[in-house]
Amino acid sequence: MFRNYFKTAWRNLIKNKINSAINITGLAIGLACFLLIALYVADEMSYDHFYPNKERIYRVNSDLRFGGENMRMAQTSDMMGPLLKKDYPQVEQYTRIYTNDGSRLIKRGDDYINEEEVASVDSTFFDVFQLPVISGDIRHALDAPNTVVLTATAAEKYFGNKDALGKSIQVKYGASVRPFKITAIVKDIPANSHFHFDFFFSMKNVDYNWGAVTSHNFYTYLLLKKGTDYKAFEKNFPDYIKKHVVPYASKYMSINSIEEFEGAGNKISYSLMPLTDIHLHSDRTSEISPGGNIQYIYIFSAVALFILIIACINFMNLTTARSAVRAREVGIRKVLGTERRQLVLQFLLESVLMVVLALALAVVIDFFAINAFNNLAAKQLKIASLLSPRFIIILVLLPVVVGIFSGSYPAFFLSGFKPIEVLKGKLRMGVKSGSFRNVLVVFQFATSIILIIATIVIYRQLHYIQTKNIGFTKDQVLVVKNTGSLNSNAEAFKNEVLKLPGVKMGTFSGYLPVSDAFRGDNTYSTEAVMTSENGFSMQNWNVDYDYISTLGMQIIKGRDFSRDYGEDSTGIIVNEAAAKFLGTNDPVGKSVYTSDIDGNVEKYHVIGVVKNFNYESLRSSIGPLCLLLKPSPYTASFKINASDVSGLISRIKSIWGKLAPGMPFSYRFLDDAFNDMYKAESRAGTIAMLFSALAIFIACLGLFGLAMFVVEQRTKEIGIRKVLGASNTGIMQLLSKDFIKLVFIAFVIAAPAGWFVMNRWLQDFAYRTNITWWTFALAGGSALMIALFTVSFQSVKAAVANPVKSLRIE
Repeated sequence: MFRNYFKTAWRNLIKNKINSAINITGLAIGLACFLLIALYVADEMSYDHFYPNKERIYRVNSDLRFGGENMRMAQTSDMMGPLLKKDYPQVEQYTRIYTNDGSRLIKRGDDYINEEEVASVDSTFFDVFQLPVISGDIRHALDAPNTVVLTATAAEKYFGNKDALGKSIQVKYGASVRPFKITAIVKDIPANSHFHFDFFFSMKNVDYNWGAVTSHNFYTYLLLKKGTDYKAFEKNFPDYIKKHVVPYASKYMSINSIEEFEGAGNKISYSLMPLTDIHLHSDRTSEISPGGNIQYIYIFSAVALFILIIACINFMNLTTARSAVRAREVGIRKVLGTERRQLVLQFLLESVLMVVLALALAVVIDFFAINAFNNLAAKQLKIASLLSPRFIIILVLLPVVVGIFSGSYPAFFLSGFKPIEVLKGKLRMGVKSGSFRNVLVVFQFATSIILIIATIVIYRQLHYIQTKNIGFTKDQVLVVKNTGSLNSNAEAFKNEVLKLPGVKMGTFSGYLPVSDAFRGDNTYSTEAVMTSENGFSMQNWNVDYDYISTLGMQIIKGRDFSRDYGEDSTGIIVNEAAAKFLGTNDPVGKSVYTSDIDGNVEKYHVIGVVKNFNYESLRSSIGPLCLLLKPSPYTASFKINASDVSGLISRIKSIWGKLAPGMPFSYRFLDDAFNDMYKAESRAGTIAMLFSALAIFIACLGLFGLAMFVVEQRTKEIGIRKVLGASNTGIMQLLSKDFIKLVFIAFVIAAPAGWFVMNRWLQDFAYRTNITWWTFALAGGSALMIALFTVSFQSVKAAVANPVKSLRIE
């Protein structure tokens, strides 16, 4: 019996070639999109799941508010891990990661390579993060100073096929070179990890003011004992604060209790974040590497589901639209004794067979599209992942689930025909007779309009980001990195570059107003004795005399640093946000106080106010910041105005080679660094646009097929109308108006839904564009034009047809 069903199903597919091609193409594209997004989502959801103890590893996050400035950090103090392990038996082990030293210059042959994937870690790091070991005693690999653990890739890079264990790498520290012994080699960290290091240096080499309980510069991870509820463990943090933080803070500020501190509107709290949540759920500043966004997972998952549903709706619409063709078959089979359940099974098997063919085509499409999608999404997805156990299950279930879902309505619809009415020709078809089919078309276009709205809003927000006045000049600013390796030749390098044609001015700093640059903050007060009421936290950046002018910032009160004023060594320039904290519109001449690492009070006086500039992503509001005149020759920035940029860079590189032989020359443009902060949004916008176009294309396939069958069913009516004098334009309007009504209804549904979804998305940005009325008008107009264009082909064909031929059909 089943063999006969399949033979019949195959014959129907071959017989109705156009209908089958439209159905299979739409389903294939929908399934291809579904599988691609499923691979993407599965990869995003798999981050850090490869660690054996993943369910017991947690990172400590810090939430601070001091003087009204909120800080949500992924770092804690250097003492938090050791103190928690000492005080609380639930902590099996801790480890810390320190990255503030930045990249390292490592010697290979006669030259140095700038390695950025480096970190200093505790000797306990590999107890918590159990990476596969290739060689060496990993448990004690970093017990001693001047030791390092390498990944397999790093070992091969510096030693080729030779065994690197026990050998040393030469690392540049200022003007000196220090050897680090390789004590172990581990396998490369998988791509789906929230950190990617190739060099793990011993924490014992970090030059740091150890014991500063209120300084937050270390990523701290805890390995909790089995059975420990991390939410219950978090209740210990208030006790930790009272026991350790308050006594330490009282050394440099007047504070008697945490209640007094919080009573002044301040806050300090800690929480645990599961390791596997960090990539998608963390919204903390200064993450080790840029994370994902769970919102995009929800959005892309919904898009994948909707595209698949749109493809299924096409099948439903086209199958029920062709019901007149199959009606006689159903009537005759019923007269001959075929039961309804047999007909339902027949039609469902036809549906499943079509989905199987579409799925095979979808896999072929993904095979050719995977590389382009990887470039677009910045991923390393492999089509072979579809052969993993969980995807094999999906591939087996998809034809059944999709086949039954898309084929159930047509199956019950077709099998429900009454044989007497069918055989007498009383069956009425068309757009107006298919209420449920109209609902499905409305759903298709409502979804398409929402996707169009989403794409427009995302691109408007990106344009807003790129064109907003951010308070500094990011265009034509060349940033030369790692100028600290120039040592005493740093100033000579700057002066030589400034002599080149096309270079207007230059500055040295360790701080730039882009999120991947180094950051530093400190606590300040308006009086010599810091209290909960007069203290506040503020970014402090060390700059030189030319920083503000080179980056095009604007002094709105007071003055810039000047070589004509000797007292500028104790002067600071604050931004407008900091001026508000000082409680005056004109803080010039006011004094602020802070403490050095030894607790000695330092006094600074405000000499100027710089207009607020965005130094983080526009997701964050501008916080208090001050500029200090202190040497910081780590990065050189040059304002250029050259027609031959590549030639200028070549000449700068030549100067570098003379002053720093063997040192790598690395540069980038500030606007590129700025745009990198919004790569995730840019990728999301491009992906949204791509899948919106595919969703619309699939919907149009269905609409094209539906229009084709509607025209077929009204052939006689059109012929009579033309004989009675109807114009071609009138015929086209007659056939198009029903579809226009459906698009209008879809727009009424989609507009508020699109506004709600995208308004929620924009809330993540402190600075955002508005959703204007023309966004909806453009989305609705686009959907209408697409629908009319799709239907017009069949409408024109019907309108220009010879009415004699149309009437001769009967």
